[in-house]
Formats: sequence, C-alpha cells, structure tokens
Amino acid sequence: MEADVTTARSIRALPKAHLHLHFTGSMRHSTLVELAGRHGVHLPDALVEDWPPRLRATDERGWFRFQRLYDIARSVLREPQDVYRLLREAAEDEAAEGSGWLEIQVDPSGYAGRFGGLTPTVELVLDAARRAEAATGVGIGVVIAANRTKHPLDAKTLARLAVRYAGRGVVGFGLSNDERRGRAYEFEGAFRIARRGGLLSTPHGGELVGPASIRECLEFLGADRIGHGVRAVEDRRLLERIVEREITLEVCPASNVALGVAPSAAAVPVRELFEAGARLALGADDPLLFGSRLARQYELARTEHGFTDAELAELARASVRGSAAPEDVRKRLLDDIDAWLAAPAGRVSGPRSTALDVPGGR
Repeated sequence: MEADVTTARSIRALPKAHLHLHFTGSMRHSTLVELAGRHGVHLPDALVEDWPPRLRATDERGWFRFQRLYDIARSVLREPQDVYRLLREAAEDEAAEGSGWLEIQVDPSGYAGRFGGLTPTVELVLDAARRAEAATGVGIGVVIAANRTKHPLDAKTLARLAVRYAGRGVVGFGLSNDERRGRAYEFEGAFRIARRGGLLSTPHGGELVGPASIRECLEFLGADRIGHGVRAVEDRRLLERIVEREITLEVCPASNVALGVAPSAAAVPVRELFEAGARLALGADDPLLFGSRLARQYELARTEHGFTDAELAELARASVRGSAAPEDVRKRLLDDIDAWLAAPAGRVSGPRSTALDVPGGR
C-alpha cells in the first residue's frame, strides 16, 4: 500500500512532537566516532564500518548484544561538554525533522559514575537541555527512566529524584530495558511516587512481550503513554481500553523492524492501531543504533501503510496532544499542523531517505 508521494506535502515541514527518543541513542553517528577517538574508546565494527548494526532482540542473546552496543556508545560520553554537545545536536536534528517539541528519556544511573552522582547528572542533563532549547527553538522535556532489570528500590530513588525536578524540566517517569526481565507491577511504588509528583507515566510495554505487559502498565503504573505498545493489536479488548482511556502509544516502526518485533515496516501494525482509534505518536527510539530519525517514521507510514496527508497530520496532532509541552507550545504546533495541511500539496522537498534508514531492509 503506497500513497502518491509525487503530490504529497513535505514530511519534514510537518510540525510534530517527538516523544520516544533515548538519550545516548539520539547521538549522531559521526559524533560517536569522533568522541570515541578523542577519549580512546574502541568501537566494534558494528558501530563503525558495519553501521547501522544488524540487530535482533527477540531472544535474550540478541537483546544482550543490543544492550552491549548501547553501553559502548554511552561510554564515549566522558565530559560535561559531551553531554552539552549531544543535546544540542539532538535538538538541531529535531528542528531539521520538523519537531517543535522533544521529550528525551534518560536513566541517570547509567551516567552518574562519571558525572558526580545521580543529582549532578540530572542537573547536567537539564542544563544542557535548556541551552539546546535556547539555541534551536525546539522545546525539550526530560523523562527520567528506571531500568526494569534493576531492583524496584532503585526505581523509587529515581522517582523521588524526578519529582524534585518536576516543573523544572523533568516531565515524565519511564521504565525501559528488556520486558522479559522485569515485570511492570514490581515498579508500582515508584510510579505512584512519580504520578503524585505530577509527572506523566510513560513505561515501555508491548514490544518484546505481548498484551499482558501493556495491561500491567495500565493497571499498576497508571500509564498515560506506552512506549511501543504495538502488541496491543493481539488483544481486541485491551486495544478498546487503550482507545477509551486515550492512552498514547509511542510507536517506533524502524526500531520494531531492526529488533525483530516485526519482519518488515509494512508488518508493523500502524494502520490497524490507527483505524481502531488509538492515539499514535511515532518515534525513532534510538537513531544511533537503528539508522533513522523521526521524519523517516512518518515516511514509512506514508509509503508502507498508505497514510494520506490528512492522516499524517492526525498522527502529528496525536504526538502533540500526548506530550507534556506547555499549552502555548501545544497551541502553536497544532495551529501549524493545520496550516501545513491547508497549504497546497506539491512534490516532496528536502533530502530523501535511503535503504540505510531501515536496518535489515537493505
């Protein structure tokens, strides 16, 4: 199923919000290589000559390899100036992709050892976000994420820390890493702290594990959004509940293909979820490892699922409505989406993506 892209509007010109982007995973590949050379970090071939790496995380061995590559990439962030650079470049890339609001997810415990502890790490990230916002005009909110492979008490520590910075740049509390190694209900206490502190609940669920994972995120974590959530299509009653409660699903098509969740971009159930009435916010997840950024996800919706410009505009609206953006930013973006759709359609402008953007699809 393909839309006619010869008369379609530019996807990069479509205003949108980006709600599913991980901190290290947002790094430019060129920056990774440069920082590795500067700090003496050896990069495996999968992060240099064979980039983007061929990944598959549907078994524990595959997830371990994915996590190992992510950890190696994270290790190149050695100095505060590296963090400032990462967030500035991430915001510049978001601006180029048409994103006016970014929510970037970070587990500060993964960086605390080299930046003086959890609190100094969070303050560094927030200051870097403020500077990147000022430099680019892209609004940035930070989601503090717990690691589901660690003890729930660690998650409570992070939740309390996140609440301390609610209203000062931290907008949500998440839960990431391998669903098979940590059940959502075990983190109920941490999410209770975060929700009482006014933060959005944004756990991952329904990526590597089926509908039961999503159900736990709803029942025990009070999820406002679900990271991924594509496996909801396997349980019609669950999907109806998601629609009824207006839960936003952060769907990441290229990521789903790269990790083996779906065999192809066409098999990611974007159309099925959309037609069921679910709110979908497309996300790039980890561009550093998957090789594509936000605009490419919208291109896949257009080319692989036949989304019209009006439907793409609705995806963009859902991303804004599901965000924690301030009201003035939300209104501006929604007005600009309407203006994008009202403008005459023309030949797609700007750089076109290549097969490299979808690992495994070359």
